[in-house]
Amino acid sequence: MATQTTANTNPTESVPKVVGGAAVSADEVTSELGFDMEDVKHCFDNLIVIDAGANLTNKKYSRDLDSVIQRAKDAGVQKIMVPGTSVKSSKEALRLSRIYPDIIYSTAGIHPHDSKSIIEDPSSWFEFQEIAASQECVAIGPCGLDYQRDFSEPDVQKEIFEKQLLLASNLGKAILIHERSAQQDVLDILDKFENLPPVIVRSFMGTAEEAIKYLDRRFYISLTGYLCKDKSDTGVRRLLDNGTLPLDRLLVETDSPFMYPNTRASKLPQHVKTGITERSLLYLHRYCTFQRNEPCSLPAIVEMIAAFMKKSADEVALATAFNALKLFGLS
Repeated sequence: MATQTTANTNPTESVPKVVGGAAVSADEVTSELGFDMEDVKHCFDNLIVIDAGANLTNKKYSRDLDSVIQRAKDAGVQKIMVPGTSVKSSKEALRLSRIYPDIIYSTAGIHPHDSKSIIEDPSSWFEFQEIAASQECVAIGPCGLDYQRDFSEPDVQKEIFEKQLLLASNLGKAILIHERSAQQDVLDILDKFENLPPVIVRSFMGTAEEAIKYLDRRFYISLTGYLCKDKSDTGVRRLLDNGTLPLDRLLVETDSPFMYPNTRASKLPQHVKTGITERSLLYLHRYCTFQRNEPCSLPAIVEMIAAFMKKSADEVALATAFNALKLFGLS
């Protein structure tokens, strides 16, 4: 995804503009999405892509995190949400947000797999609440239910999920949902709460039918490089092909070091492959692997999504960046 420097109010700082596909004006994009032009103008002047989820606390980044972050910035990724999935990793994500201010922001979550840790050590919940209340923490989660693996009993998962929803409501912070093979139970629990903060279903891998149930509740859906793996006629690709997923409900994330976007996948349509710019492929193939994906792969993901949606990459980048800025309270 090519970059070009645009004017900035800070003369010492330039922000790359991520471009790709057909040209589109700010008025055209903001009109279609229903944005207020004055609210979004500063985003358009310095167009950016925002990674709504990269697991940079993972030990795979322990030796070269500075380089990973610099590569992301060079590729056009200007902000990265780093999720906490336990008390320990939430604390580490918060630490990273303080080491790398203005690019890394943390979330605090107890992943369904780790739910039992709170039951085993109830005092750890108080530490978790303190982390969640920190200014640098912009969302609660990932939290939810995962029935694919039996790391924590379903009843324990439900209890800790509800505690996090209540915490998010009290703090007024967005909620990141992790759900695997448990959609109805997740919806039943969410439906018990009135006036929830914005809800984001992260790293979505479900069907179009499942997505509609989330969208009907005005939830947001975050997509990853899983696009390359989805071979079904009812999954993520269909969401984009038929317009089921509107831009004003879409976020993008790499889920690094996971969800490597395999642009060489045989089932990936040719028009999607050709929609990825050489520059994006350069970052992807030079720095990312199946074993360790990086945030610098995000432009390629945005371009693939744009190709599936038959929109320009500019349009998708602008919409997803605006959504992230709004949901996470960033500027």
